Amino acid sequence: MEYNKLGNTDIKVSRICLGTMTWGEQNTEAEAHEQLDYAVDTGINFIDTAEMYPVAPRAETQGLTETYIGNWLSKRSDRDKLIIATKVAASADWLPYLRDGKNKLDKKNINAALNDSLNRLQTDYIDLYQMHWPERDTNYFGKLGYYHAPEKDGVSIEETMDVLGDLVKEGKIRTIGISNETAWGCSEYLRVAIDKNLPRIVSIQNPYNLLNRTFEIGLSEFAHREQVGLLAYSPLAFGVLSGKYLNDAKPAGTRLVLFDRFTRYTNPQAIAATAAYVNLAKEHNIDPSQMALAYVNSRSFLTSNIIGATSMDQLKTDIESININLSKETIRAIEAIHVEHPNPSP
Repeated sequence: MEYNKLGNTDIKVSRICLGTMTWGEQNTEAEAHEQLDYAVDTGINFIDTAEMYPVAPRAETQGLTETYIGNWLSKRSDRDKLIIATKVAASADWLPYLRDGKNKLDKKNINAALNDSLNRLQTDYIDLYQMHWPERDTNYFGKLGYYHAPEKDGVSIEETMDVLGDLVKEGKIRTIGISNETAWGCSEYLRVAIDKNLPRIVSIQNPYNLLNRTFEIGLSEFAHREQVGLLAYSPLAFGVLSGKYLNDAKPAGTRLVLFDRFTRYTNPQAIAATAAYVNLAKEHNIDPSQMALAYVNSRSFLTSNIIGATSMDQLKTDIESININLSKETIRAIEAIHVEHPNPSP
């Protein structure tokens, strides 16, 4: 396993991170614990979750993922060697059951969310606490084009940072991260930290895969210059880049079959691009999933690649991608496909 520093800290995280959002919906607790045991045995020390998980989110299952991890952690003696990341939900009218639908990134809600996460995770501190999405109305979750609506700004980043700074002082969280953020949002978090002498953000968790490389446009320079590295989520585009959905295939029990709300990576342009990438992988005798993950692993702005699996076979295949070095020829061929099919699923 390879390791990178988390932002400007001395905390080292594995270049492969274990994602957990299927646990409690598509995976049982026993399966979650099996994945955790195997991942740690391979050298993974970085585990990412969220108070909202599992996905697809439902009131009946909210918090189960953290509970599964907490039950696993309670049986171990190596908590200090593991990096646990979780997220607090910002305002969202589609989560009416979370804090009575009044969740926002203010002191009351962040403290309530953090304490609940700590209890479910059965730990005294969170290594990386992330804002799951922006409080303000901006372009994330696949939305292109920015429409200025300052009346929807909600809690300011400055107010949120004040709360997080206090929690770092209290020792409840070690570091701060952002997720589903824009270049302006990243810049504002950094500005506020400098102006108010508050802890800097150390990471940004955004989607990044062969069908969605929009991170490269405005955020990759921040990752390099400000040490706010990418935690790449959906590196396989909900499993689409494995090729298992090509030719209108609908494998039983898979996410896109179970939940019809996930359409980000299934438009005609994305399907055409996926077919090209899968064919390229086969031409080079590489597993399509491993080629897609190896490409993400190779990016210089990456801190960690968040993989998720519903079976042990998938998990083993995904983790093994860390040992695959794509040839220059393969990289050139990937870039040629990208020119022909640029970001079909932003």
